[in-house]
Amino acid sequence: MSAVKPVETPEPLKQKLDMLGIAAKTVEHAPLFTVEDGADIRHHFRGGQTKNLFLKDKKGQLWLVVAEHGTKVDMNWLQKRLPSGRLSFGRPELMLEVLGVTPGSVTPFSLMNDTDCRVIPVLDKKLLDDFEILNFHPLSNDKTTEITPQDLLKFIDSCGHKTVIVDFLKG
Repeated sequence: MSAVKPVETPEPLKQKLDMLGIAAKTVEHAPLFTVEDGADIRHHFRGGQTKNLFLKDKKGQLWLVVAEHGTKVDMNWLQKRLPSGRLSFGRPELMLEVLGVTPGSVTPFSLMNDTDCRVIPVLDKKLLDDFEILNFHPLSNDKTTEITPQDLLKFIDSCGHKTVIVDFLKG
C-alpha cells in the first residue's frame, strides 16, 4: 500500500487547467459535503450539477462515478454495465490515499492525483449530452468550478484515465 497523499489545494489544479488551455471559472461558497448540502446554492450556478461517488468492487477495482445530481445510481444495475464485481463505497482512507481528497471533495479533478490510474472514471451520458457547463469542486468543497463537458473529457484524458460513459436513463 502506498503512502497517503496530501490533500491537494485548488492551485495545482488551476495550473493544470491553464496548461491545458482550459477556461474554468471558480466560485467560493460555504463547504458542501453532500448533494443535499448544495440545494440552497444550486440556483446560483448555471449548467449541470453533479454528484461523485467513489466506489470499489469486490475485485479491488476503483471507480469514480460522476452523475447528474438528481440521477439515481443503482449499484446493482451499474455493476452489470461495467466490467466490475459487486460495487460498494470506497473507504475514506482509500480515497485519500488514491485521489488525495477527503469525502465531500471527491471530484473528477482529483484524478490528477491518481498517477497510477487506479480509478476508472464513469460519466453519466446525460452530463455530456444535456449541458454546456458542468460544476465540480476543485479539490476543495468550499468552491465550485465550471467546466465544459468537452474540457472535462480533455482533462481526464490528460491525467491518463480512460473514461467509461454510461447512460443512466437506459435502465
